Amino acid sequence: MTALVWFRQDLRLADNPALYHACRNGEVIPVFIDDPLPASVSRLGSASRVWLHHSLQALDHDLRANGNRLILRQGSALPVLQQLLKETGATRIYWNRVYDPASLARDKHIKETLRASCEVRSFNACLLNEPWEVLKADGTPYKVFTPYWKAMLKHGIQHLPLPAPERIPAPTHKPQSLPLDALGFLPNIRWDSGMMEHWQVGETAALQKLLEFLPTGGMDYMDARNIPAHPGTSKLSPHLHFGEISPRQAVWQTKHWLAENPAAESGLHHFIREIGWREFAWYLLYHFPHTVDQALDERFHHFPWAEDYSETLQRWQRGQTGYPIIDAGMRELWQTGWMHNRVRMIVASMLSKNLLVPWQEGEHWFRDTLVDADLASNVLGWQWTAGCGADAAPYFRIFNPILQSRKFDPDGDYIRRWVPELQGRDKQQVHLPREPGDSGADYPLPVVDFRYSRERALLMFEKIKKPDGKKW
Repeated sequence: MTALVWFRQDLRLADNPALYHACRNGEVIPVFIDDPLPASVSRLGSASRVWLHHSLQALDHDLRANGNRLILRQGSALPVLQQLLKETGATRIYWNRVYDPASLARDKHIKETLRASCEVRSFNACLLNEPWEVLKADGTPYKVFTPYWKAMLKHGIQHLPLPAPERIPAPTHKPQSLPLDALGFLPNIRWDSGMMEHWQVGETAALQKLLEFLPTGGMDYMDARNIPAHPGTSKLSPHLHFGEISPRQAVWQTKHWLAENPAAESGLHHFIREIGWREFAWYLLYHFPHTVDQALDERFHHFPWAEDYSETLQRWQRGQTGYPIIDAGMRELWQTGWMHNRVRMIVASMLSKNLLVPWQEGEHWFRDTLVDADLASNVLGWQWTAGCGADAAPYFRIFNPILQSRKFDPDGDYIRRWVPELQGRDKQQVHLPREPGDSGADYPLPVVDFRYSRERALLMFEKIKKPDGKKW
């Protein structure tokens, strides 16, 4: 028997249930379909498309090392799969589930359409547990992380990952494949080369990054993860997003390492908790699919966002706000496709609260420019910072970019790396916006006065009341 294995956000051989089970019962045809769902938010941004090109290249290399190859097709998934069934005589289609609303609807339709003519099976490969498995006692989903995480731990998060198949049997006659370049994931003007100098892509690189992080980053992770100038984070997020490594592998490897290195317990338990936040993001999106582009907190449907914000949005996007820590983060994003998590919160707070630009604009920009533009985590992060999502930051928490900069980049190393105009400033001055009349005209004046904009934002929050008419 021959099976099609439809790869999506699971671009690896190990801990890949669809591939593992397909290999146990006959020949396997690994397939990737460029089906971007044009009307859907699941369409990848520019930076993620570049990563996907290299990730598919790595996956094909690994499949060829096992005597098989990746078949590439383009178009709407259902007719492409139907054509492949006809070409190959395959009687089975296996895939690993993805959980964004558009893909869930598509996959349900495909399964209902094809199951009459072939065996169709789907598996969980990208979450620790299914979103419907962890609910409150009354059967409703959690909206706050801490009780959710306690329930997750009780349910169990340490699952033995599946091994890579010993053999990936290939059919005698392989179907034709498009060349990778034909999918058009790389830009015509090659702006991506500098960005990709910062990354190694693929399953091997993902596992190596985790194994390097555990002994170097685990001991002081709780503190080091907040310092953007130092390599205190794992940078596994793009690998998790594309499924080059699974969260089950990450948790299992971490627990295994901890058993032999108990001194790192506090730091690495916090690292596992961060994987839990990724899980919580997909959990929320599954149960509240409208939050893709709408606030979970309905009061924010009436929030008085700015209307004419094109100039301020552009200055934010280009790292020209005049606030050094903000501009450093936005320029790091532009050059590397990634931004430190602490800085993500600071720049998001500036856009949504000080500039009153709708959080959706920031989410869209991140989705286009991040190599780890995980839809659920991106939406969760933006709604958390804007104050309108689950477990959200209090409305009155407006990150002060100067105080945050002094606390988490005390020597200004991060700022000087990404904002070279400020390299001549000392550690006291490097955090400060330029004042009118100051020298240094090559660095812009601040886009907004922080104190004034903070007071304005608090007044805006006062305009949306609790359901009973009372203030917050």
